[in-house]
Amino acid sequence: MTYEYLLAGLPELKAGSDAPISIEKLDELLDEQLSASDKKLLELLRAPIDEQTLTEGLKARNRFIRDWFGFNQDMNNVLVAQICRKHGFDVKQQIVGEGEVAEQLRTHTTQKDFGLNELPGDYQAVLALAQIEDLMAREKAMDAIRFEWLQTRTEFDFFSAEMVFAYYLEAVMLHRWSILTVEEGEKVFRELVADMKKGVHL
Repeated sequence: MTYEYLLAGLPELKAGSDAPISIEKLDELLDEQLSASDKKLLELLRAPIDEQTLTEGLKARNRFIRDWFGFNQDMNNVLVAQICRKHGFDVKQQIVGEGEVAEQLRTHTTQKDFGLNELPGDYQAVLALAQIEDLMAREKAMDAIRFEWLQTRTEFDFFSAEMVFAYYLEAVMLHRWSILTVEEGEKVFRELVADMKKGVHL
């Protein structure tokens, strides 16, 4: 199913700018116009990320959904591995999921950049995130990478459900940055490090 009318009526989103539409209004439009099957896929994107949601996303029938969850798992694993190395935590205990990147991080802990240059794809930008001391700047840099991935991934998906999903994810990121405070960003990071110290899988 295609969504020419829906997408043509939505305001343009630009990285680094405020979202020109509220998430509440966007949710209302999507709930009204998406097919039942596409709405079910959207619910995966709306749900908080936990082990169950990640598993469901990685096994979704829709390739875009699978790729999005896989991309985020890989990016988070690479960042966590860098943070573990920086703070002296056990990398192997913190990497989640399966796949080439997760396996590379678990088995190449002593190699510079975890040997990620051996895999297809550019992981240098993600590896560099751990070096950003300002927590808000780091989080925004992560979202910039996500935003670019979404733009590239849907470049030729004209009026498709995948383009709708990408639009929703981009809008959520822009909206999040309009309300997130420095204190909230620091709280997230403190909780991340505390979980690592306790050996909790992220």
